[in-house]
Amino acid sequence: MFYGYFDWTFLLVIFGSLLGLAAQAYIQSTFRKYSRVPTRQGRTDAQVASNLLARNHCYDTQVGHSGQTLSDHFDPRRNTVNLSNGVYDSSSISAVSVAAHECGHVMQHERGYLPIRLRTALVPLANFGSQLSMPLLLIGLIFSLTPLLQLGIAFFCFAVAFQLVTLPVEINASRRALAALREGGYLTAQEQSGARRVLTAAAFTYVAAALASILQLARLLILSGNRRR
Repeated sequence: MFYGYFDWTFLLVIFGSLLGLAAQAYIQSTFRKYSRVPTRQGRTDAQVASNLLARNHCYDTQVGHSGQTLSDHFDPRRNTVNLSNGVYDSSSISAVSVAAHECGHVMQHERGYLPIRLRTALVPLANFGSQLSMPLLLIGLIFSLTPLLQLGIAFFCFAVAFQLVTLPVEINASRRALAALREGGYLTAQEQSGARRVLTAAAFTYVAAALASILQLARLLILSGNRRR
């Protein structure tokens, strides 16, 4: 009897969740490791960010302090690179890597990098889709309303598309960061190796998030197909 009610597609969700947890554990352990290793130059994260922006002629972008832990980001609306607690005043390899990565996003905007323009365009659709998809999916599944279920899947596709477009954006920002750190002489060869590990671990979290979304979409498509039969 148990097997008759067992929904094997839920294993896809579990696998995606475990992958996300593994990615978070990996980035946190890697970040902690290199946050204890100061760079030889001793420049703080904020100083490196300001210098990188100037070297790349991004004079209109300001460096700010977000005041929250692990909340580093580039805000294109205000044209600011916001650095978090534990990073802003730190001169560790982890902190410098984070600063360079966010400056990489600034360079993408300045150069008109196509994937980041596409991601920006997808933001409202992704937010709209995320808010509407879950209620529609729940109602469709509970009451066996296939049209609502299919509509929920269509909205969820916007969120998946956003995750997929985010991958090249984040990977490219890290590549720009490593190149800028190397060309500017901010890190020694050994320190560059540490920075690469930090940025690779960060990229893995986006890969895990994209895979989790794809697995969730696959599950929804399977459930929808079963309902039609």
